[in-house]
Amino acid sequence: MTTSQDPVIIDGAQGEGGGQVLRTSLAMALIHGRPLVVRSIRAKRRRPGLLRQHLTALRAAAAIGDASVEGDHMRSSEIRFTPEAIRHGDYSFAIGTAGSTSLVLQTILWPLLVAPGSSRLRLEGGTHAAMAPPFEYIDRVLLPLLRRMGVVIEARLVRHGFFPAGGGIIELELEGGHAWKPLVLTERGELRRRRATALLSRLAPAIGERQLKVVGKRLGWAREELVTEQVESPGPGTALLLEMEFESLTELHSAFGAHGLRAEQVGRGATEEVRAYLAGGAPVGRHLADQLLIPMTLAGASTIRTLRPTLHTQTNAEVIEAFTGVPVRITREEGPTALIEVPGPGLSV
Repeated sequence: MTTSQDPVIIDGAQGEGGGQVLRTSLAMALIHGRPLVVRSIRAKRRRPGLLRQHLTALRAAAAIGDASVEGDHMRSSEIRFTPEAIRHGDYSFAIGTAGSTSLVLQTILWPLLVAPGSSRLRLEGGTHAAMAPPFEYIDRVLLPLLRRMGVVIEARLVRHGFFPAGGGIIELELEGGHAWKPLVLTERGELRRRRATALLSRLAPAIGERQLKVVGKRLGWAREELVTEQVESPGPGTALLLEMEFESLTELHSAFGAHGLRAEQVGRGATEEVRAYLAGGAPVGRHLADQLLIPMTLAGASTIRTLRPTLHTQTNAEVIEAFTGVPVRITREEGPTALIEVPGPGLSV
């Protein structure tokens, strides 16, 4: 890895102005060995600055990159991050709240996959909470595509963690340094299987059954495709997972219970996402497009068709370009879809 002394300066208020700006910046700084300054962190959020989840991601990035850090405290609005070298090993990171383990993982996964070596990760916090992908999304949607791109990785859910108690645990084993293969994903193919699962912890089975009744009524899914599952977790909670396996990929949409939110509202929230995805016709959902941008940049010569990208995705692309100088091309098509292209030959690090 070649380290430049010129820092990359990122405005955390740009675009959607949330935590993804920080996570992507940290990942790219580690990959390129570049000093990093992020200002106005999460400036567009109701509670700006670093919260527990973002602080854990920052400290995890520092640990795997042997980095020096300034500004690593709660509600900090600016950080300075200077990595040395990516170091594989056995790592354990606890958020201490129901903050998302998946989002912390997004910060450190890509650098560890670039650098040669093997690592084991144990992340503790939220595994099933709003505004973040649940564990099943990582395991069944994202990781199969990464393996198609040459990645060696396995993941395991040890314990579920719902909001607000958290306490969930995920574990991963990975080997970094393998060559990245380009990803071309423009058609989803025929539907092979679908399944709706209502996860319940310390709640009555009837709550899951009410969620699934909405799925059956609004999407026409058969009774045998609707399943309730009781799980162990430190606190009560529920998640509704709607999974569709196509020829070229699996997509999963989710919704989560909360205090005062009726089961039927959870069901409607998940089914609306599925309806929009199916009507759009593109294989890659909006959330998956966002998560594939860094792997596509690492591989080069990659193209995906997705629903019209969100501001979140556009901001993520701008942060990546600040490090690579290579634009992520987003071309709107007729209707609700767009092509996202990353030209070859990929990154040399």
